[in-house]
Amino acid sequence: MITTDYVPGAPAWIGLGTSDEAKAAEFYSGVLGWEYQPLDTPGTGVFTHAGRTVAGHVTSQSSSWTAHFAGSGPEVLLTDPHGVEFGVWHGPAGLGAVSVPGSLTWLELHSPAPSASASFYRSLFEWEIQLIPGAPGQFLRPAGTGEGSLFGAIVADAQAFWLPYFEVADVDRAASSAPVLLAPHDLDGVGRIAVLVDPFGARFGVMCSVTS
Repeated sequence: MITTDYVPGAPAWIGLGTSDEAKAAEFYSGVLGWEYQPLDTPGTGVFTHAGRTVAGHVTSQSSSWTAHFAGSGPEVLLTDPHGVEFGVWHGPAGLGAVSVPGSLTWLELHSPAPSASASFYRSLFEWEIQLIPGAPGQFLRPAGTGEGSLFGAIVADAQAFWLPYFEVADVDRAASSAPVLLAPHDLDGVGRIAVLVDPFGARFGVMCSVTS
């Protein structure tokens, strides 16, 4: 699971780019119960849930979610070989809450070449890869951590993008508030999930984990 330990290579931040700050705030308030707080820099802000920061926002003409991972050195945005933007996060503080309702709980990298993507990210973050019998994808955890530290997976897809999943109490309710790309359904040992899309075309998932 994703934690706030922020060991090297672990998810540390999730950021949304959209062209309309106010519309994004209204949409995610309705679906995930988030509140939006603009920052001093125009076009930037943070989403909060129960008073804790759960995501960031920046005004952008391209609409997508960008995952940031804990690392050393300067904070920087990079692009992987398939054109997917990601960030290296450096600092003592990242997200204020994870793996609880209203916050980031899982990350999937969709890739047309999963093995090549795994090699690329491992060269940067030294992720450990785990294969689970009967489960599609290559499962990811930070180096030197146990099975309970799995935070996401790389899965095969014709398109390349990071897909964040946010924990919710009721997947069907969340799915009734947004266009649906993958209808709500149960996954054994995982919980109930759905994949949605916001008004700008940014994809995201919602999950009610069996352990939540």
